[in-house]
Amino acid sequence: MPTTSIPTAQTAIDWLKRHGSKSGRDGMRRYNIPSDRAFGVPMRQVQELGKLLGHDHRLAADLWATGWYEARLLAAYVDLPAAVTLAQMDRWCRDFDNWAVCDTVCFVLFDRTPHAWSRVKDWAPRRAEYVKRAAFALLWGLTVHDKTSGDVPFLRALTLIERAATDDRHFVKKAVDMALRAVGKRNAALNTAASNVARRLIASPDETAQWIGKHALRELVTKRPRR
Repeated sequence: MPTTSIPTAQTAIDWLKRHGSKSGRDGMRRYNIPSDRAFGVPMRQVQELGKLLGHDHRLAADLWATGWYEARLLAAYVDLPAAVTLAQMDRWCRDFDNWAVCDTVCFVLFDRTPHAWSRVKDWAPRRAEYVKRAAFALLWGLTVHDKTSGDVPFLRALTLIERAATDDRHFVKKAVDMALRAVGKRNAALNTAASNVARRLIASPDETAQWIGKHALRELVTKRPRR
């Protein structure tokens, strides 16, 4: 795509079509990612296109509206966190239909918005599988990218983790597990709090809670943060 052209969703789609492949789509299916609305473009090339396009809130909205898998990944890299509204976050979250788009949008865009913590709280009790996953993927992202919050919001989030730990759906329980580990790796005080949650989950009569507790505690006790 020439850098002198005015970027549009259609020019981006045309680029993605040229760089897609059947082998790329086949690889997606191996990772439980639907490929019926995908071109099969590697993530690194999506990221390269994102850098080329730069940041453009309107373009991100147009890319998302196409419904194409790679276009929605690209939208996360193109959008401006400060321009993202609560309504947009809820709307995109309802559109999540696979873990890859869910996680990419939460890690790359949503966790940098001023609304991130409110969405963790709001989405965590929801029943819809990818909305619930989004809550904990977003929390996971915040443990890395939120450089200003103290321990309090993360301690509150541990309560949300504990409440969600009995959800046995694969994409939910994996996100809850990773969020628990991520909170515990932020600092020593949160490691202690997260480890205590993991131990309570291990003692739970629920098999999913036990699984999450065991997997999280194994990492929390071997990779303690120094600060």
